[in-house]
Amino acid sequence: MKKIFLPFLVVIISLFNQPVFSQTEEDTPALGLPGDNLDLYAVLSLFQKSKTIEEFEKNLNLKETGINNLDLNLDKKADFIKVVTKKDGNAFTFILQVNVNKKETQDVAVILVNKDKNGKVSLQIVGDEDLYGKDYVIEPATKDTPSVTANPAYTGSNPVTVNVPATTTVVVETQPIVQYVYSPAYVPYYPPYYYGFYPPYFAAFTIMAVGIYRHNNWYYHGGYYGGHYHGGNNTVIINNRNQINHYNSERNRSNTVSNNRANGSYNTTRNNSTRPSAGTSDRHTNRSSSSTRPSAGTSDRQFGSGSRGSSTSTRPSTGTSNRSFNTPSRSSNFSSGHAGGFGGRTGGGGGFGGGRRR
Repeated sequence: MKKIFLPFLVVIISLFNQPVFSQTEEDTPALGLPGDNLDLYAVLSLFQKSKTIEEFEKNLNLKETGINNLDLNLDKKADFIKVVTKKDGNAFTFILQVNVNKKETQDVAVILVNKDKNGKVSLQIVGDEDLYGKDYVIEPATKDTPSVTANPAYTGSNPVTVNVPATTTVVVETQPIVQYVYSPAYVPYYPPYYYGFYPPYFAAFTIMAVGIYRHNNWYYHGGYYGGHYHGGNNTVIINNRNQINHYNSERNRSNTVSNNRANGSYNTTRNNSTRPSAGTSDRHTNRSSSSTRPSAGTSDRQFGSGSRGSSTSTRPSTGTSNRSFNTPSRSSNFSSGHAGGFGGRTGGGGGFGGGRRR
């Protein structure tokens, strides 16, 4: 009996030890940049489904939609992303922005909607270079339409009278948001929000771990072309170069974001590293690591971390001081949350009443 039971027990234990979120072929490589916490594939999909700009802004920032996981000021709370609209003729530029603090604004991405002289509308989203790297462009993927050839011998009641060639066009003219911005009913939207003053529906929820967030949103990637097109597999170009050049001339950049990126605070993909020294220290700089520093010196210091893990250092000493310092974490992706589909409410911007950030 024991011989029969043991193999089943081994199988059951092995199943429980499997990772909850497995790597799939749809997953895209992490950037190691803050853009890993805002999936632009999901953002563009939400934009296409929205009826108004206010509705898009609201659903983008609702916890229930699971799209916004951005934390540029590293307070472990989701940043409110406002949508600023600029219009030049038939070209619309929708700028996604975050007020990092009272004095600094950081552009996150820009959605380009443009209608050419033939009435064809193009749609693209371009990630800001500080958050996604250079030339990160996503657009709806083309869908091949098979050719149709009329059969002259057909005797049924519904004959095909026109031969239709195969096409690879993307039709965005019928999407609700496109119809709205090009309709006489469109009224430009100017968000009244700023740092510390947000709409009542926004609660500055705790961000989730980047691995869980990315897994929750990978299914949006199937209907789009995207990524870095310089040296990448996909050749994607800006549909309206003058439009993006004009945007770049007025682009908002935050010194806080630049400094956090420079010192690696946003990089959740870096490997654990140990830097042993022949001198008096052996330091580990990762989120959940420990370091032992034996010494015959005069101090015993312990460094804690405000993140998910802690880093401790022990230095036995025969001296006279024992100090403990707590330092805040610079990493933002240590809390776990829940993200679902577009389960949030739809409608307008929820009024101009403001809620203080908690």
